[in-house]
Amino acid sequence: MTSPDHRLTRAPSARPNPAPRGRRRRQPRPFATAALAALALMTSACDPGTPLPPGGQGATDELAVSASLGLSSGAAAALPAPAPAALAGAPVSGFADLHFHMMSEEAFGGGWLHGRHDGAGALDDCDGGSPGSDHGRVRQGLSGLLDHCPQSTMLDLASGGALSALLGLGGGIGGSEVIGQTEGTQGDTGLHLGRERFSEGWPRWDTIAHQQGHVSWLRSAHDRGLSLIVMSAVSFDWLCSILPEQNRQRPCDEMADVDLQLQMTHALAARNAGWMEIALSPAHARRIIEAGKLAVVLSIEASHLFGRSVDAARMRAQLDRYHALGVRTLQPVHQVDNAFGGAALHNPIFQFAQYSENCFIDTDCGATLAGMTLGMDVDASCRNMRGLTPLGEALVGEMMDRKMMIDVAHLSERGIDRVFELARARAYYPLYVSHGHFREIMAPEVAEKEKSTPARVIRMLRQTGGIFGLRTAHDETRQYSRSSVENSCQGSSRSFAQAYEYGRLGLKVPMAFGADLNGFIQQTRPRFGEDGACSAAFQAEADCQAWEQREQGPGPLGTAFDEKGLAHEGMLPDLLADLDRLGVDTTGLRSSTESFLRMWERAQGPRAGMADPAADLDESGIAPFATAEERESAYPTKCGAAYCPGFQALGGSCRFDEECESGQCTAVACNAIPGRCVCNDDADCGSGLRCALKTPGVGGDNACEPKKAEHQLCTRDSECASGRCGGLVAGAGFCYTPGSKTIGQGCRVNEECPSNRCGDLTQTCLCRSDAHCAASQFCGWGTNEGECVDKRGRGAACTKDNQCASGNCRFLFCR
Repeated sequence: MTSPDHRLTRAPSARPNPAPRGRRRRQPRPFATAALAALALMTSACDPGTPLPPGGQGATDELAVSASLGLSSGAAAALPAPAPAALAGAPVSGFADLHFHMMSEEAFGGGWLHGRHDGAGALDDCDGGSPGSDHGRVRQGLSGLLDHCPQSTMLDLASGGALSALLGLGGGIGGSEVIGQTEGTQGDTGLHLGRERFSEGWPRWDTIAHQQGHVSWLRSAHDRGLSLIVMSAVSFDWLCSILPEQNRQRPCDEMADVDLQLQMTHALAARNAGWMEIALSPAHARRIIEAGKLAVVLSIEASHLFGRSVDAARMRAQLDRYHALGVRTLQPVHQVDNAFGGAALHNPIFQFAQYSENCFIDTDCGATLAGMTLGMDVDASCRNMRGLTPLGEALVGEMMDRKMMIDVAHLSERGIDRVFELARARAYYPLYVSHGHFREIMAPEVAEKEKSTPARVIRMLRQTGGIFGLRTAHDETRQYSRSSVENSCQGSSRSFAQAYEYGRLGLKVPMAFGADLNGFIQQTRPRFGEDGACSAAFQAEADCQAWEQREQGPGPLGTAFDEKGLAHEGMLPDLLADLDRLGVDTTGLRSSTESFLRMWERAQGPRAGMADPAADLDESGIAPFATAEERESAYPTKCGAAYCPGFQALGGSCRFDEECESGQCTAVACNAIPGRCVCNDDADCGSGLRCALKTPGVGGDNACEPKKAEHQLCTRDSECASGRCGGLVAGAGFCYTPGSKTIGQGCRVNEECPSNRCGDLTQTCLCRSDAHCAASQFCGWGTNEGECVDKRGRGAACTKDNQCASGNCRFLFCR
């Protein structure tokens, strides 16, 4: 789980203190009681004096596992014992996601995420963050966390971005409003009344407080190529502690959250045994995948792994217990320093979290506030001085003994260096990063943070036979010149392509997705639509880039991904499809499950030494980076804002006329009243449409409407589907098609009639001569004026020869 890098796009609005109200409680889960009961049972099983057998010996007892989970004996079939280590067989198919928090509804005491992964009402509409909201909100009075640190009065919180909002005058109100905001979105935390309806407002790429991991979406991803997923049980008790107490389901305890999430994953696999199964070894995973199922690998991501008080004996006992529960990989460190090592710096909120406990201030760099870093001992480059502790070294060794996979994501650079030394001493035991960014390809805002992964760490992964989980949230990236994909839509699949191509062609490291869905992180942005397309940098650039996607393509996929981006796990195949559409060679991603299994098999051993010298890393081809401020200065400005001229199509939102392709925007007073682009004249509308000037001279009333049918009122030819408006009197007339009527048919204008004569009283076409009538008729007069009358027979009265069928009228009678 990683929290987004927050960039304030506007100051949070002050809101009144929300009045307390009763929370809509969730329906109890049928297995929750069993899970909590199992905790006591499992705690007793973890007595250091009676440890479970090490998992590395292939001794997991499936019945003991199922009993400890509270599962029925029938469900035990879903938990087979791990197969012995085996050499890789025929390659399996499919792609992998190495970091997925499917059960985050129960992270942080169950007090943050709206929605559930399964069951009735799992994806119901939410309350929209109204005061007293039951999700996506931090509590009031967080500034009180500073009270026990005497030097806190000296802190310049104004330089802290989102941190200042979290701790400032607005307290929980301000913090809730900005905690999910990045460029291009107001997020879905705090008050989000426009986002409360499922499928209309959420999920989408910027979702961090609503479910992204429903089982139906996971099944959809599996049906379209996902064959292995690393399911990570996640929590951080400090984040739990800053949520409103009434929103939490239980006391803040990271490992209790982890236990419940693992139990839920086992229960889910048992309910869906026909298409998913928990994998306990690489050989087992291969059998699962070859049977057409999804292999689920269990992992843990906790900031205080195994609890806040842990020693070597407890560490070994806990590791045994979780191995018996099916966990085959974990991260020694998460958001803050713990007993095992130092955390890589990234989001200032987590530096503050550590400071609120240790009151430590470092002035070697300004990672948190101007000129200072809170909570962590850092060097001048803002790198954590804390590496792997002796207990951390013991943990890594114990994981190797159990042949578990070691995930170094979130570990400080010094910590990774030491883990690599330990791995090298064990014949290059494999290491991997489950979710990360390549440092060199990212814009400075991410690249300068320790959490990003430098090329030298990638060399370590390759030498040990590891794999890299590439983050699907990419924000701004630099252009990678060796890629054929233009980086012309910041934050979208085009930006992801820069990183993937750099990893494929330059770093040459095996890669899989490291999506981190349900992990407090915004995702791949769309290339189309108005929900943040191309918006990772600044609005004017996003607008021009979105216009370029529409005009130059490649075009949309035709799925929700086009306008919602990577909204949930089920859209990972759409991201792959969009990369293909852009011309990216996705072979490596599409076969990433095989790469992961080969790493796992290497952990099982035996190993002959270094997997790959990694002497061919090539960091070239990365274009120089121009800052957003430099790029923005090249755009014209109006109302104090840079803008993209004429980018917005009819109906799109706009701030002023110059943003519209039509040159007409309904916004008032520099967007004090938001507007949309409307037509200026008929040329702005498509075929079969006209620009309706509802109030002459008032452009805001314009709208493209279907052209008018016959006999509808008109003022000009272009209003009519026929292209003709006639019979104008005082500027108004009727639509008509020239010569479309016959004598006797209804008409409104002369030009409709073959005789060019429409009766004023009868409003029917009238003849002017016999030529307008049939051969057996004549054009009448008198009482039959203008009507075509049948010619008369012999003896009938007549006045002219043309009235008689014989053509002969004598002495007033037809002959």
